[in-house]
Amino acid sequence: MSTDIDYYELLEVERTADDKVLKSAFRRLAMQYHPDRNPGDHTAEAKFKAINEAYDCLKDPQKRAAYDRFGKAAFQNGGPGAGGFGGGGFEGFSDIFENIFGEFMGGGRGGGGQRSSVRRGADLRYDLEITLEEAYAGKQASITVDVAAQCDRCDGSGAKPGTGTQHCKTCGGHGKVRAQQGFFVVERTCPSCHGAGQVISDPCDACHGEGRIEKTKTLDVGVPAGVDEGTRIRLTGEGEAGARGGPPGDLYIFIHLREHEIFERDGTTLFARAPISFTTAALGGTIEVPGLDKKRHEIRIPAGIQSGKQIRQRGAGMPVLNGRGHGDLVIQIDVETPTRLTARQKELLEEFRSTETGEECPQSSGFFARLKGMWEDLTE
Repeated sequence: MSTDIDYYELLEVERTADDKVLKSAFRRLAMQYHPDRNPGDHTAEAKFKAINEAYDCLKDPQKRAAYDRFGKAAFQNGGPGAGGFGGGGFEGFSDIFENIFGEFMGGGRGGGGQRSSVRRGADLRYDLEITLEEAYAGKQASITVDVAAQCDRCDGSGAKPGTGTQHCKTCGGHGKVRAQQGFFVVERTCPSCHGAGQVISDPCDACHGEGRIEKTKTLDVGVPAGVDEGTRIRLTGEGEAGARGGPPGDLYIFIHLREHEIFERDGTTLFARAPISFTTAALGGTIEVPGLDKKRHEIRIPAGIQSGKQIRQRGAGMPVLNGRGHGDLVIQIDVETPTRLTARQKELLEEFRSTETGEECPQSSGFFARLKGMWEDLTE
């Protein structure tokens, strides 16, 4: 292909085309004539290179101005635009994919931007088991964790005191390297500095260049009143220290509640089962239930209450986490049938049974009445 063809004609755009039009035209033509899409077609390959050359020039305002004034002569024999132009072949095409898939952290190619070598430390998890009483009242807990902490000898830099770090020569301090693989420009972590962008020539003796060492820390954790199973408490900055002076991660405390012998919990509501005698169920009365607030809660039992009935005591449940007020205490009644009776008690119960009319227990009398009707239907 002739090298004298106008760059604007190559890209099939007007001389007044803006950057957006140029980029769109380049994208369309580059994909059309890319060698991977035209294997063995030397004409397409030459057109592809020419398109890249044209776009490399026109996308740069200074080069475009020089081209508009002097043509290609601006880049030949030391012309005013000769510095740093041409020879790339794939530069324009890789530029398009940088815009699609991203550029180096901190700046573009050749712009002097460098990837920061500071990396945040990992977050840690600690599982803390507490009682329901402690969840009700809140508590101060002391925990011990093993964590990678900042090295005191090198202050987390990883370098021996008195020395420092150097820019990685492989990636130029970016932390990533790029390679053209067919149709794509691929970025990967630098194999020399492992993404840090810096290398240590003389590592610290204590941490061996990591900038952190294993330590055991004792921390005080404030557990607020009202926490529930799975509640997460965050301790900012108490996780692992970042490599080579990076900021630390966080420590997350996950709350677990031990099973209680009396109460079950659902949110802010407490549930308990209370067995009562059949005489209390029949005649009514009161029972006392000790609450988690260390108070005696008097529960009034209405006469004739049935087993399974629930009685709600307002405000005697769990406190609202980070809020005001409390939930409720719900007592489920279980009527207990006596199994050990004295002779006198049996005598009294026999006397009571002899006076029954069926109206005392309407549910049972109604049930047996329905059964009787079924038996009569079977005998017809």
